[in-house]
Amino acid sequence: MHLVRTAKIDDPQAYARLQSIPGVGKILGLTLLYEIHDVARFPEAGNFLSYARLVRPTHESAGKPQGFGNKKIGNAHLRWALGEAACLYLRSSDQAKRWQARMHKKHAPGKTLGILAAKLGRTVYHLLRTKTVFDERRFFAS
Repeated sequence: MHLVRTAKIDDPQAYARLQSIPGVGKILGLTLLYEIHDVARFPEAGNFLSYARLVRPTHESAGKPQGFGNKKIGNAHLRWALGEAACLYLRSSDQAKRWQARMHKKHAPGKTLGILAAKLGRTVYHLLRTKTVFDERRFFAS
């Protein structure tokens, strides 16, 4: 594939770790790698999830919630890539399908995909920080 051959992959190990997630192929791996750039710039997983538009911003005054903030703050490309990864992961994993069936009892289908995308986002953050590969058993243990 021309794109993969011509792309300058600065960190091939990180690219391989991203591709260890079921559903993340060459294009999604490159998109995640280039949009994240350096995961060390995020001090915690919550900061990364906020940057990736996977959590809702809230407003509060004097400790009381005052509604939700702007949903458009963050990286739209990263949100798209993690949403696609969640959909493709559901297609390829039986354990993910069982998890989705359990979650459908509590949430609507779109909300379930959003939860899975956020879960994958947190996993991507930890894979890149700890330099480990994806482990499905550990993914569903949390």
